[in-house]
Amino acid sequence: MFELRKNIAFDLLNGRCQCYVREGPDGKTHIRGETEVLEEGKVRVRPIVTKACWRFEDLRQELLEGLKSRATGTSTVHDQSSRTHAVLELEIVTRALLDARDAIVQRQSELVPVGKRATDIYIEENTKGYIQNADGKYVPNPDYQIDQARIDAAEAKKAEFESYVQQAEDKVSGILKSSRHSCLGGKLVFVDLAGSEYYHDKTTSTAQRPKQTPQEQQEGRQINTDLLALKEVIRARASKQARIPFRSSPLTMVLRDHFLGTNATDSYSAMILTVSPSSEQFAATMNTLKYGSLVGVASGEKKRVTR
Repeated sequence: MFELRKNIAFDLLNGRCQCYVREGPDGKTHIRGETEVLEEGKVRVRPIVTKACWRFEDLRQELLEGLKSRATGTSTVHDQSSRTHAVLELEIVTRALLDARDAIVQRQSELVPVGKRATDIYIEENTKGYIQNADGKYVPNPDYQIDQARIDAAEAKKAEFESYVQQAEDKVSGILKSSRHSCLGGKLVFVDLAGSEYYHDKTTSTAQRPKQTPQEQQEGRQINTDLLALKEVIRARASKQARIPFRSSPLTMVLRDHFLGTNATDSYSAMILTVSPSSEQFAATMNTLKYGSLVGVASGEKKRVTR
């Protein structure tokens, strides 16, 4: 459970510590905590904290604790205003699956120093094996012979540890495929979007609006930027565009995998819209309904807008 505030992610299950939104070499977006340096040069980048809840009461308690950590403040609209987009991810797991995933993290931490040593040896040997001549070109060093056996040995050791990582990943895949429950690994993703509460309808509103503070204006601009980015992603998917602008904001980056992982046979999405019964908010209400309706036209997917 995390929230996004001014392009920064905060872990709501870990004392609201700062996290980082990063795109990995696998093309997926990851929410990562701090990098830890362990014994013997092992390096471990801890993922965002997850809590295993084996009873509903455990889940409820963790959720309430996370909600207490959310950032709220006083705005020109009301005094309990959400200042962030919050994301809650629930996954169906077993203890065997969790243990297998922890093994992947351990194998990866063991690979880092071995891979670094292989790289260092390669650079060291090639630095000694070449010199720069008078013309500025690099040529073989006649006084040093590159120790290819040393390089090959380091690369072989690296490949060995890479195979351990692969074996750990294969075990996770095996658990998912062999499970008697098709829902194992299934996810439910809840997103509480910060509302566009700074919308002012100059044509229909007769009430005097309080002046916004500079902080409120800055937060409002960031919220509106995120909501616009999300709308453009939904619009691009609905029109089957070749390029989907997921990188437009951190919000769309963290939701990218959920968008790409959905299809008409095994997914379902719903958007709940909060609107006002006041006639003064007619234009804002219509804009909210139009925004939500975009979800209903997403190409080929079962979507519903709840009003």
